[in-house]
Amino acid sequence: MPVDVEKIIQFIKQGDQDNVQTHLDDYNTENSQCFFFDVEERERRKQRELEEFRRNKVREYVPASDSDLDSDENEDPDLALRRRLAAALIWFIRMRLQPGVLRVCLQTLRIISRDRKALAPLITDNAILTLARLGGISALPTWPEEEEAEWGSSHSDITPENENETEDNNGSNTQHPACYREGDDSVCVSAACAQPLVSEGGLQVNPVNVTSNCNIGRETQNGHYEENVKKDGVCGLLTRGKRDAKGEKDEEGEEGYDDGEVWRKEAMKALCNIIYNSPKAQERASILRLLHGLSERLKDGIHSSSPPSGQFYELRLLFLLTALRPELRIELRQERGVSMLTAALEQSLEVRWGETHEVLTDLTAPPVCKEVTQRALEILKTLFNITYSVHRQEVDEEAGALYRHLAAVLHHCLLVPCEGEDGKEELQGHTVNVLSALPLQCLDVLLSVRLSEGSKESGGVNMDCVHTLLLFMEKKLDRGHKQKEKLAPVLNLLTESSKAHRETRHYLRQQILPPLREVEMRPEQGSTLRSKLVRLMTHVDTDIKHCAAELLFVLCKENVSRFVKYTGYGNAAGLLAARGLLNGRGPSPQPQYSSDSDSDTEEYRQAKDRINPVTGRVEEEQPDPMEGMTEEEKEAEALRLINMFNRLSRNKIIQPMGVTTAGELAPLCGQTRHSAVQEEEEEEQEEEDESETEQE
Repeated sequence: MPVDVEKIIQFIKQGDQDNVQTHLDDYNTENSQCFFFDVEERERRKQRELEEFRRNKVREYVPASDSDLDSDENEDPDLALRRRLAAALIWFIRMRLQPGVLRVCLQTLRIISRDRKALAPLITDNAILTLARLGGISALPTWPEEEEAEWGSSHSDITPENENETEDNNGSNTQHPACYREGDDSVCVSAACAQPLVSEGGLQVNPVNVTSNCNIGRETQNGHYEENVKKDGVCGLLTRGKRDAKGEKDEEGEEGYDDGEVWRKEAMKALCNIIYNSPKAQERASILRLLHGLSERLKDGIHSSSPPSGQFYELRLLFLLTALRPELRIELRQERGVSMLTAALEQSLEVRWGETHEVLTDLTAPPVCKEVTQRALEILKTLFNITYSVHRQEVDEEAGALYRHLAAVLHHCLLVPCEGEDGKEELQGHTVNVLSALPLQCLDVLLSVRLSEGSKESGGVNMDCVHTLLLFMEKKLDRGHKQKEKLAPVLNLLTESSKAHRETRHYLRQQILPPLREVEMRPEQGSTLRSKLVRLMTHVDTDIKHCAAELLFVLCKENVSRFVKYTGYGNAAGLLAARGLLNGRGPSPQPQYSSDSDSDTEEYRQAKDRINPVTGRVEEEQPDPMEGMTEEEKEAEALRLINMFNRLSRNKIIQPMGVTTAGELAPLCGQTRHSAVQEEEEEEQEEEDESETEQE
């Protein structure tokens, strides 16, 4: 039987905490799996219309689409009730309540906050500040008295019966008891309450209506992200209607957890939903300086001996604010947000430092648990949000030291073992996003780690980080899903690193472009890394195509003939045309490339003269199509082909192109003009001959 929401509102008016808790428990159980109230309402309306049709055998109005069912929100009684319930609860949780009652009220608000249409009572300054303080964020502005009065007057339908006892003459609430007193098991939150209501401890378990994955961004990740879509260079993953990736169980029956810790997390989850679902709430949060209060809260947690158990939702809220409000990214970066988040990442992963900019990674240590991984993911996504444009800027000595310190921690993130293969890949993916955003000159710390037993090396330099990036890239090549979001960052990172570091380029060339031996297969055929990357060079997505071609071109030291040798002229034509290198006389190699020669295998030298430069392989000998034809017949066939091309060109079906002396493509209009005129004269002569034949 559905819960009577109207009755719950009446109990709230009366201040009957026991009945409020009992009925809200039932309400939460009934709606715990519900994420889209409007969808359920549409289904209920359809069912009612169907039953009406069966009874009367007639239907007066058939909606043209589901959107017609939502055209008049005021006629939806359930939506109106949810709004009234939300307004009542926001008022109610500011009273002196039992911890269990407060917990169940916040759980209800978290459920209602999933419904975008019911958010009106939750996006006011009072509601946002109330939830923020209940979530432990203390550095926030106070409420003016006139705003308190407006709150009481505008929600008179939910004012309790003992209103006169709890308000002064100005209409503002004067009930400001301390939070949690000895011998007092009730809780109050008020404008004067500036300290966390409970101590840290326990684990959060109920899902929030936003999840992580960019890239947008990203887990991707920033700008405005839906399903890893990247906008404005910002990464993040904001997915509606999914359970939180933490996969935790319901807190309501969890033993060993402080009630205060539970409702503090419930308040943060509701706030995350509100910020995510409402642009108005995002604007108000920015004006109310919610970011500043959240930063202070995180700094307090960083200075503690271990990360607070509820820090995940604080980090989630920080990510949402920086993902959805561009000005907050700048504000957080200016308030030393990179340093703060780097310290939080070190604390979460329990980083141990060796020499300067060297993190000691023990690959034999137990894998990092999922909770720590999820916390690290939120930090990395926020770091990308505030650093995604740094690689285009000149950094001073102080900033350079900061980013080198961060790069060393990110090196640890790439190598650290994690529980579950998916968690490890996701951590590596967001780490790559942040690395690709940092200044290139600060990434030298990735190669400065000392060699140890089992390390990959090139020229005496540790290549463990580069090898991990290579394996990560290969996994994403094999998946073939959302390649632009997953592949582009790691391809760009490897390309830029290869340009800057000879050892990196040499190691990658050994792994991706080993000396040619298979000359009977096309470059894009097979399962090698070279084949997979060459296939991307003709990908429909131009960004992916360019990234793959650029990496191979750099590994060939930007030598055109070598590039064509490994990829085939047909695959290489796109990049060569874009760079004006189609004539093969490109610019000399860049200064950072070494002068070592490209050694050919014996198999390649033997087949070199028989390799088709367009396909990049030895082709089977084909019969000569002009064998047995006289010179006149050959000339006539050539003219016929030219005339066919000219006809297609005049009809704008194709446009013949040629390579200029500068190595760029240019239309062949001037070269084909004479043939086109001759063809037109021949066509006119044919038409005259046909007309004379008809007259005879």
